Amino acid sequence: MVDQGQQAKSCEALVVGAGPAGLMAAEAMARAGLRVLIVDAMPSPARKFLMAGKSGLNLTKDEPLEDFLRAFHPLQPALRMALQDFGPDAVKDFAIRLGQQVFTGSTGRVFPLVMKGSPLLRGWLARLDGLGVTLRTRWHWTGWQGEALLFDTPQGPQALTPAVTVLACGGASWARLGSDGGWADFIPDTAPFAPANMGLNVLWSGHMAPHFGTPIKGAALHAGDQISRGEWVISARGIEGGGIYPLSRPLREEAPLMVDFFPDLAVEDLRQRLARPRGKSSLANHLRKTIGLAPAAIALVQEFARPLPDDLAPLLKALPIHHAGPRPLDEAISVAGGLRFDALDDDLMLRVRPGTFAAGEMLDWEAPTGGYLLTGCFATGLRAGQSAAVYYAKQLANARGAG
Repeated sequence: MVDQGQQAKSCEALVVGAGPAGLMAAEAMARAGLRVLIVDAMPSPARKFLMAGKSGLNLTKDEPLEDFLRAFHPLQPALRMALQDFGPDAVKDFAIRLGQQVFTGSTGRVFPLVMKGSPLLRGWLARLDGLGVTLRTRWHWTGWQGEALLFDTPQGPQALTPAVTVLACGGASWARLGSDGGWADFIPDTAPFAPANMGLNVLWSGHMAPHFGTPIKGAALHAGDQISRGEWVISARGIEGGGIYPLSRPLREEAPLMVDFFPDLAVEDLRQRLARPRGKSSLANHLRKTIGLAPAAIALVQEFARPLPDDLAPLLKALPIHHAGPRPLDEAISVAGGLRFDALDDDLMLRVRPGTFAAGEMLDWEAPTGGYLLTGCFATGLRAGQSAAVYYAKQLANARGAG
């Protein structure tokens, strides 16, 4: 709490959070001529962005827009409009304008040629500096006092009364990188956080230990009406990796998880192959020789389906994976839940706080990894920043007219 005698400092445009959404909002407002201040709780900006870049920085997914939009849930009108204005093609152009050439992989995922995030971030921060944007770090937002936003800073408590504000505070995973969800304590219109793009806990028996760290490739995972054919990994804690992440929502809703080891093969075709004479071979060798089932996959079959039935074909097409629920929220790559869209107008402005906008992972949407998350943050940040600039211009015009 700021002392009653301490006067709040005014500023034109404030961005709370220096991740991709906040930086995009700051650039939009600066290009509209506003003097922009960005504040962030961490010692340096965009820490989660840089962490994502260590594995290649998947910027977006190169696919038709309607296919791209289907990856987002819930696809509220404000989110749809943001993504239509700044979709995959715009993200590629954005990276190129920052001096980062991009390439599209075989699955449609788009990466910078350097396969990391730090060069793009350095170029972006330099461009913002050239636009007159100011960045302050170690500023921790603690809520509002009337119209003022309150902060704990290295210089002591601070209070700011900006003409327009964009909140881009992140979700509630990876708290060590700045996204701790603490802002939800003073924004009531928030849906509960839940893990998204998360791994699953599995209580393995001892015989699975030799397979920890082994990827499962070529299989299809099913949960509810969702199917994922991405690679996933058997870990000491359970199941992790890109193949499981797209199923986060049905798994949170307790849909059963099944694995089809042969998604391109019909049950009867599989049954015919398994019917070849086994001779003196062990079952594991027979499965390996006749259908090419990998040792880790054989171990999963034995883990979840013993005693094995005589007819293995249906089981190999729909092996139930018994798990103990999601890994903890703070380990998830992203979160579901957050600031509800019904608390915002189509310009991403808080209905109860005119002049305050919100963007990025703090909003109540989710999408799988594969470029969707970053594009969603870029797009909503841009829309919030542009909307804030328009709002500021209108307020300024109205004030001049009244004068």
